[in-house]
Amino acid sequence: MTPPYTKVNLGEVDDSAPGYGFGEIQEARFATGALGTTATGVCLHRLHPGRRAPFAHRHAEAEEVYVVVGGSGRIRLDDDVVELGPLDAVRVAPQVTRQLESGPDGLQVLALGPRHEGDGELVHGWWID
Repeated sequence: MTPPYTKVNLGEVDDSAPGYGFGEIQEARFATGALGTTATGVCLHRLHPGRRAPFAHRHAEAEEVYVVVGGSGRIRLDDDVVELGPLDAVRVAPQVTRQLESGPDGLQVLALGPRHEGDGELVHGWWID
């Protein structure tokens, strides 16, 4: 019988960033598979100090919540840039283009939201100073 819960240490979930050539910028630990979720997406993002996520993204359906669990930084949400600090939580509507940037101590963010397979759209070269 399958237990009605799953416990996973997010630090032990495979880091997918190096496989895509982004290991020098960040860690991306997508825990959906490890947790066995069917309707919820969970990811731990760790941006190294002074780095910006390699791309922005948006969704057609999935609303997301980002919770800062360590460090500080900023998030660009369409035309707005919002400062982030420990335990800040930001809700982002699906169609909003978003991208994270870390401060001098790095940025650790938990991203949570409903899981819609194939819902994300990557946006490259979007946040340019």
